[in-house]
Amino acid sequence: MLCLPRLLSLSALTLAAALTHGIAAAELPTPVTQALARAKIPASALGIVVEEAGASPRAKSLLRHRAEAPMNPASVMKLVTTIAALELLGPNWKWRTPVYLDGAIREGTLRGNLYIEGRGDPKLVAERLWLLLRRVQGLGISTIEGDIVLDDGLFEAVPHDPGEFDGEPLRPYNAAPNALLLNFKSVLMTFTPDRAAGVARLHVEPPLAGVAWPASVPLSQERCGDWRGGLQANFARAGFGKTEGNAPVQPRFAGPYPAACEEKVWPLAWPDPEGYNARAIAGMWQAIGGTLRGQVRAGRVPEALRDSAQGRGPVFALESPPLAEVVRDINKYSNNVMTQQLFLTLSLEQAATPETGAPNPPPAQGTLSASRALLQDWWREHLAVKGQMDEGAPRISNGSGLSREDRVSPAALARLLQYAWDGPLMPELLTSLPISGQDGTLRPERWRARGSAHLKTGSLRDVNSLAGVVDAQSGRRYVLVAIVNHPNAAAARPALEALVDWVARQ
Repeated sequence: MLCLPRLLSLSALTLAAALTHGIAAAELPTPVTQALARAKIPASALGIVVEEAGASPRAKSLLRHRAEAPMNPASVMKLVTTIAALELLGPNWKWRTPVYLDGAIREGTLRGNLYIEGRGDPKLVAERLWLLLRRVQGLGISTIEGDIVLDDGLFEAVPHDPGEFDGEPLRPYNAAPNALLLNFKSVLMTFTPDRAAGVARLHVEPPLAGVAWPASVPLSQERCGDWRGGLQANFARAGFGKTEGNAPVQPRFAGPYPAACEEKVWPLAWPDPEGYNARAIAGMWQAIGGTLRGQVRAGRVPEALRDSAQGRGPVFALESPPLAEVVRDINKYSNNVMTQQLFLTLSLEQAATPETGAPNPPPAQGTLSASRALLQDWWREHLAVKGQMDEGAPRISNGSGLSREDRVSPAALARLLQYAWDGPLMPELLTSLPISGQDGTLRPERWRARGSAHLKTGSLRDVNSLAGVVDAQSGRRYVLVAIVNHPNAAAARPALEALVDWVARQ
C-alpha cells in the first residue's frame, strides 16, 4: 500500500492511487498518533482497515494503513475459527457425549463396564457432568461392578505447556484441549467468611476422589488486596496433585483470608491434569450416592459396542448447548481451550462423515493438521483473493490465536467480517462479540472508549489487536480491524480506544 508523505511529493497519478485506499499512513487520526507516541510505538507497527459494513469491495475505505501486511492477530484469530464453524456446522449444531454399557443391569448393579466417549464438548462442566451421571442412575444403576472407562482418543494428543504464554499454568484457560475435557480440568474454590466463627468456609466443586480439602481457613482483618497470594497455597509444589500410594492429596493454605473480601471464587486448573478426569468422575459418582467396585481408567470403546446394527450402540448421549451459545462464550471471554476444542472438532466431524463410497475413509480423529487444511480450503472457497500469496488465507496454528506463528493481514480479517456481515449468520456473530464498555473482554474496568461497538480483542506479548463492527453517529456501521505488533504492544490500548472513538464519530 502506498503511504502519503507529509511533503506531498508523489505524482498526481500516484496520489490518486493512494487515495483510493482511504486515508494514508501519515494521516492517521491525530488522537491515534498521539496515543502511539505516548506508548513509543511507531506507525509502522500498526495495521488498520476501516470500511463501511456491507460496502462494495471496490468502495473507498474510510482508513487503510498497512492493510495487506501479514501480522500476528493474537485472539482475534478466533474470528476465523468461529465464523467458519458457524457456517460449516450450523449455529444449532451440538456436541454429543455418548455413554455405552458393556454388561447387563440386575437389581441396580451394572455387571460390567461403563464407557464414556469424549467427542470434544467444551462445555462438559461440573453441573453437566453431574447430569450425565444422574442419567446413568436413571437407567437403574446405583452400583457399577466393573470399571468406568474414559475414552479421549478422538482428538490427537496436542503438545502443550500451560505456562508458556503468560506464566500462569494454573489458570483454567491454559488447559490443554482434550476429547473428554471435563470442567476444563479445573476446580472452583469458593471462600465465604463466617465472622462469628472467625473463619472462611471453603467449598470446592467438583468433588475430586482422593483429595482432602480443608473445611475452612482463618480470617484476618487485613484489607482485601492480594487475597490469593495471602492464602499461601501449596499448589505450585512439585508433584502436587499426584497420590503417593493410597495417601490422599491434601491442598493446604498457610495464610489467612481477609474478612473484608466478602465471598470470593478462585478457579484453579488442577496441577495434575492427566489424573483429573478419573478423580472428577469417581468423586462425582460417589457424591451422588453411586458405588464403584472397579476403578476409573482410560481406554477405548470396543468396536462391538458401537455396532447399532447388532442392537448395541450408546444407551444415551449427553448433548451440549448449541454451537452459537458456545461461540458466544469463546468470543466474549476469549476462551482459548474452548476454541481449540472447536478447532479440533471441525476435522473430527469431517473424518466421521466421509464421502459416500470412499474406499478408505479417514480415521475418525480430530487433528491440528486436518483442521488447518479444512479451514484453508474453506477460506479459499469463500474469501480467496487471486494473485495474493496463498490467496490471502491466514496462517493458523490451533484456531485460538495462542501462537507466535499465526499470521493474517488486517485486510483479510476485514474481508472475513464483510463476508459474515452479508450472510445469514451475522446476528450470531455480533451477539458473540464483546460490547464496548459493557461485557466480556471489553467490560468497563478494561475498556474506556465511549463509542458503541462489538469487538473481538486479542493480546499476547508484543501483540494487541481488535476487530469487529463500530456504530457511527451518522447511522452507518463500520468494519474495523486494528493490529499492533511491537514490544510495547501492551501499551497500545489507548491508541486502539482512540481509533474506535474516532470511527464512532464519523
